[in-house]
Amino acid sequence: MVPASVGFQCPECVRAGQAGTRAPKGGGLRSAGRRWGTVTLSLIAVNVAMYVITAISAAIVGNNPLTANYQSPVFDELLQRGDLVDAGQWWRLVTAAFLHIGPVHLVLNMLALLIFGSELERQLGRWRYLAVYFVSILGGAAAVQMFSLSPVAGASTGIWGLMGAFAVLMVASKQDLRGIGTLLAMNLLISVVVPGISLIGHIGGLVGGVLATTVLVLARRNRMLQAVGTAVLALVLVVLALAVSTVVVL
Repeated sequence: MVPASVGFQCPECVRAGQAGTRAPKGGGLRSAGRRWGTVTLSLIAVNVAMYVITAISAAIVGNNPLTANYQSPVFDELLQRGDLVDAGQWWRLVTAAFLHIGPVHLVLNMLALLIFGSELERQLGRWRYLAVYFVSILGGAAAVQMFSLSPVAGASTGIWGLMGAFAVLMVASKQDLRGIGTLLAMNLLISVVVPGISLIGHIGGLVGGVLATTVLVLARRNRMLQAVGTAVLALVLVVLALAVSTVVVL
């Protein structure tokens, strides 16, 4: 006899019951979505697609599609340039966060997005996580508009925002901050030492992520207040980016 939840069953009965039960489906997109997060994988897919598009655009005008994808008409139309944003091309505040300069830049950022994003998507839920990500992007874009004249591109502002979100959640749950603090310090050092990295954009993304997650934590019992709070924060960052440009040039 085979032990069951209540009493015992004969082996033949167990086999008969198993034969009539469908095995759970594994693998595929649904399985990946459950493991890594649907929103996170979608964001990665958009970034990869944009890289392919800029590579094709570069090849059309005679540039190397692998290493010079940034030398393309599409890239030029979407990266963040302060003067063009000031001229009314506001979409560059967001589209720049989905562009990458070469495959190494893309791969490193997508790995970071997969690691941080998948965990935050589980903790916050899809829509709250997406709100934090886009507020982080706007925070980085606003900082660049206000304090830098350099053109920028990359998902780093959003990723720094996710690291800030982790820090807020750890404070809220009274966890040890040494791990995330060390990680932030290391990335800050890299941003200072390695040329071509927008330190201003990274700090702006970090602040955006911290502010958005703080709103979510403080209003955790009121979904409407969470939505309104993050929307207002995003609007304020857009207004800052469009109305107050290059206050200080670093």
